[in-house]
Amino acid sequence: MRSTFCQIMLGLWVVTMVAGGWFFVRGWTVPGTDGRTQIVLVPAERDMILGEMRMLLKAVHGVVTGLAGQDQAADRTQIERAVRSAGMGMAVDVNPALMKKLPLPFKQMGMSIHRDMDALADAVVQKETPQQILQRLSSMTVRCTTCHDMYRFGVDK
Repeated sequence: MRSTFCQIMLGLWVVTMVAGGWFFVRGWTVPGTDGRTQIVLVPAERDMILGEMRMLLKAVHGVVTGLAGQDQAADRTQIERAVRSAGMGMAVDVNPALMKKLPLPFKQMGMSIHRDMDALADAVVQKETPQQILQRLSSMTVRCTTCHDMYRFGVDK
């Protein structure tokens, strides 16, 4: 009796872990009508993710504006502040319930962008050239466009 109970519990645990792993990798997704994968979120989650994307875009704008400026010291400070605000510190408070809805490649791209924002801020402080900064930024924005080409957000009602 005890052995059977243990086997059942072990089986349920394995099924739970496999299902959890599946959703961690796949997320809560459905095929989109435009060929992209649709990530299904509740409105508040969708608004939060889109707000984060707007902050990332503002950081990119801060870099471009800073590189176009004439006061190199002040512009570097502006660039560093802009990109540091979009670094890993921005990603620390993500709700685990939301994270399980996001497919693994989406999470990987998002986290790599936050890490690279911090690395870009460090590069600005280390006085990399504007060309080097733009090359870093280009390698980041290609991931943004790739992600936007792959995914869209849908609302679960």
